[in-house]
Order: sequence, then C-alpha cells, then structure tokens
Amino acid sequence: MSTETVTIDMLGAQGDGIFHASNGPVYVPFSLPGETLAIARVKNHGTIISYGETSPDRIAPACRHFGPEGKGGSCGGCSLQHMARPAYNAFKRSLVIAALKSKGIDVPVGELIEAHPGERRRVVFAARRTEKELLIGYNQAESHHIVAIEECPIAAPGILAGLDALKKIGNAAATTAEPFRMTVMETLSGLDVAIDGIKTLADKERRAVTETVLAMRGIARVSFNGEIVIEQRRPLIDMSGVNVAPPPGAFAQATVAAEEAMVRLTLEHIGKAKRVADLFAGVGTFALRLARVAQVHAVESDEKAIKALDHAARNAQGLKPVSVERRDLFRRPLMVSELKTFDAVVFDPPRAGAEEQCKELARSVVKKIVAVSCNPLTLARDLSILTGAGYRVTSVTPIDQFLWTSHVEVVATLVKG
Repeated sequence: MSTETVTIDMLGAQGDGIFHASNGPVYVPFSLPGETLAIARVKNHGTIISYGETSPDRIAPACRHFGPEGKGGSCGGCSLQHMARPAYNAFKRSLVIAALKSKGIDVPVGELIEAHPGERRRVVFAARRTEKELLIGYNQAESHHIVAIEECPIAAPGILAGLDALKKIGNAAATTAEPFRMTVMETLSGLDVAIDGIKTLADKERRAVTETVLAMRGIARVSFNGEIVIEQRRPLIDMSGVNVAPPPGAFAQATVAAEEAMVRLTLEHIGKAKRVADLFAGVGTFALRLARVAQVHAVESDEKAIKALDHAARNAQGLKPVSVERRDLFRRPLMVSELKTFDAVVFDPPRAGAEEQCKELARSVVKKIVAVSCNPLTLARDLSILTGAGYRVTSVTPIDQFLWTSHVEVVATLVKG
C-alpha cells in the first residue's frame, strides 16, 4: 500500500472517481472530478485519507451510513449521495449518451427523469444472525460485511417502519450465522417479504416465522425460496387500476414514479396501435396498461409471473383482450412470421438485453417499437441491430429509479423507416 496525493479526472461508469496513473486508471470511491485528495492506494483502488481541494458539486450525504466515515461501515446501497443534483443528473444522462455513441448511435437524449428519496417500494436487504441480534442492511461495496442500517432515505416509509418486524422475522428463520437476503416490497396489502439464501427451513423455524408474523401488523406475506410460509393477506400491486398479485419474490419496478413514467412514454409512442406484443412481460407492468387501448399478447418465461398477469387481466374491468404465452425469448424469440400481426412491440428484458429478439424484429414489418432497458450498454447493442435494419430512433429518455447509484433505466422509441 502506498500513500499519494492525486487529482480526480472523471467519474467511472460505477460512480467511482478515477485518476489516471502511469500504470492505468485508479478508482477512488466517494470522490468527484477535480478534487485533490490524499489516498491510500492498493493496486488500482484508492481509499480517501484526507481532502485537499473539494469539488463545488460536493454536498453533505443524506444518510449517516454513507461514505468512508459511514456509521457501521460504508453502506454499499448508494454510491453518489455526495454529488449535487445537477451534476448527478448530468452524469446519469452521460452514461446513456456514451453507451449509444459506442455503437455509432448519435441521437438526442432527453433530460433525466428524476428519482426522489422515499420512493423505493422494493429493496433487497442483506441479513445475518449474530449472538446478540439480526443484522439487516446492505453489504459494503466489494465486501461481505453487512452495514446494519438505522435509516435508509431511498426506501419507502412503509419499509422503514417495518425494520423491527423484519429483524424478528429474519431472526426466527435463521439458525446459523450464514448471510441471507430479504427482498421486501411494499404492497397495497402490507409488506411482502421473500427470504432466500438460507439452505433449509425446518418445521421449527417455519412455526417460529408463522407465530412471529401472526403477532404483528403490516406483514402481508413471508416466503422462503419461492415457497409461501405464511400469507395473511394476498399482496397486491396497482397497475393503473388493475390489481396484480405477484408471486413470491417476483420482479417489480423499484419505484412507482419510474414505472408510471415508462408507461406514459410507451403509451404516447404506440398511439392508436390496435395489436401490441409485450415481450418479457413479467407480471404485466406494460401489458395491463396497454390493454386499456389495444389488444395485447404478453410473453414471459416465468410461469408464476405470467399466471399472475393472466389472472389479473381476466378479473379486470375495461380491458381489451389479453393473451398470454409462456416462452423463453432468449432461446425462442418471436419470429418474423409471428411478428407480422402486430402494429407495435414493447420489450423490457433483463440486463442481458434482447439481442436474438431484436434480430427477428429487424427483419419484421412492425411499425413501432418501444425498447425499455436497465442496461444502457445492451440497449445500445440492441438499438444498433434495429437501426441497421431501417428503424429510426425517435426518442431516448433516461429514467432514474435507483437513487444515488450509477444504475439508469432507459426508454427508447423507434419507428420503421
């Protein structure tokens, strides 16, 4: 380990400050461009010892657990709480611009749709039982150390109010000091808690979890590795007037505000399309809203998710026909012959993107496409496939729903010709 004084040149894609040493880039978490810092350096990683000249974009963090002096350690839940909003917004937008340019796509990128504190309805906590208590919080970056949190400004108030209950549930489930995860989603019915990472849950622990939940309020369901342990009330999430009961541990957009922004952009683009395919449909984030204005064919590989979508559609009022199909679109994308019946296609894949599906879309006659992505790099690859085949990008909108991190969502709209 060496100690040296450096000046930060730029922010990296993960939000760490970077200075360029003679032997390559060195990454310094919690630093900002233009700052002069004394750091302790180990290979290509620097730890701040003291500050010389600080950036005018540096602000006080919102949380006591953030940063190198964070209480309990440097919480890995956030990486950019020290950055003023204008610079932070510009940084996230720049990630999208750079990703597109890397594939030769030079199109205007809209301003970032902002996220705000207290909006996260779905969080994933790290947890571990100790002799004294259950630790619940977030892993320190690049570490297995759990920073036990007393506050979390990103999380919805209902989740924060349930921290003590979550500790009791985790303590009832865990019998060893092995770490595990608790995915918590705030629903209309209460908190939906999905535990995974514990190898087995014996009858004794099942009873303990059940008795713990029955003695408290605000917990709708607890599941273990996808299996329901206790469900006091069916968890429900609102899809613009359609209630959906997600399966245990199901994916949902992290914030309602971001979800609504994505849906608004999608509906504006498809316009008067009469038949729409929603690919990688999940539990119906887009399909159930699209069905207000068009016939929808929803395709999803997860059996429980597509069943939840189908059940919600069948029991909702005022929707146009919704058909569902369980299908692995990575291995079996919708082919050109199948796509010809649709006026518009919406796809929202996992981080790996939709490369194979885009190759089929590129050969299709679908008039309008909406590409939604949580990974600007794979989105840029997918858009390059489509633009290379004659599609034209009409808008690109970055959306923030993971506040104070480097993650950014993107909605891109395309038309044929």
